[in-house]
Amino acid sequence: MYPIILALHSLIRWFVLGSLLFAIYRAYSGWLLNKPFSKFDNTIRNVTVNIAHVQLVLGLWLYFISPIVNYFLHNFHRAVHERQIRFFGMEHVTMMLTAIILIEIGSAKAKRKTADAEKFKTMAIWFTVALLVILSSIPWSFSPLISRPLFRAF
Repeated sequence: MYPIILALHSLIRWFVLGSLLFAIYRAYSGWLLNKPFSKFDNTIRNVTVNIAHVQLVLGLWLYFISPIVNYFLHNFHRAVHERQIRFFGMEHVTMMLTAIILIEIGSAKAKRKTADAEKFKTMAIWFTVALLVILSSIPWSFSPLISRPLFRAF
């Protein structure tokens, strides 16, 4: 079960990043070019939030069955001083929860705005901040601190 959830979590991150980048692109172009907020833009906002929520559920599931996290939780005083163990036991989950909350707040605030420019502006700002948090907390394959493959096999 663990390898399947891990592979799914690794795969869906690309959908999260893709949808978030597209939503941010639409938000900035709508805001800066004074476009009307269309049904398509609203669908993109919704889809982005939903994909992020799917990733959150998979991530939390993974968190509770992960042997790395299990070691972290049962050996906290020792594990907190081990970079990779601390990253997955504490840092990654905290930052990703923060990013999902930012996406959710940005989506909810944009939904409540009445002016199209305000909807786009709200989405652009909140989603951009969330993206920066996500990018800083993914264990990239090229990271000198924490490195994981870009794609995992099932």
